[in-house]
Amino acid sequence: MTQQQETSTPALLFSANAEQVAEAIKAAGCTVNTVENNGVVSLQSASQGVAFQVLWGNAAPEAGHYLDFTLNCPLRVEGGSIPEGLIAEWHRSKRFVRIAEHPGVISLEMDVLLLGGVTQEHMNMMVQLWTQMLGQVFLHLRNFAAQSAGAAADSEPVEIPVLKESLA
Repeated sequence: MTQQQETSTPALLFSANAEQVAEAIKAAGCTVNTVENNGVVSLQSASQGVAFQVLWGNAAPEAGHYLDFTLNCPLRVEGGSIPEGLIAEWHRSKRFVRIAEHPGVISLEMDVLLLGGVTQEHMNMMVQLWTQMLGQVFLHLRNFAAQSAGAAADSEPVEIPVLKESLA
């Protein structure tokens, strides 16, 4: 094998800590706020003006490391309720980020799994995908309202409630 044919294999991450996830968020072009509470580090950030947080999943054997985490963006629903079909349509068209509905809140969520080993680049790309989906959810809301209004020209217009950040 010649020197040009040799390639180095990137290191695999089987778990990640707050610093590694923060680096992935920074690689996606976002700033990160780190908050420590009772010895657990929380990460908060924003993309396209929308705040999100990292929720840690299963703890790895190494202290402060996790086998998975969830990128989470809770949004308060004000001035109505989510129109029927909006969440189902999102799930049909967007495979990577789900919307969970709770009383008065919808939550955008994306799980990132490190089981089996992933590269830092893979984790970076997952966070970049998340930031793109944050922007697309508001476009989805606008398009859903426009399509519903067009399809229901003879009936009452569909009103999309106001969504506000719900991070404490």
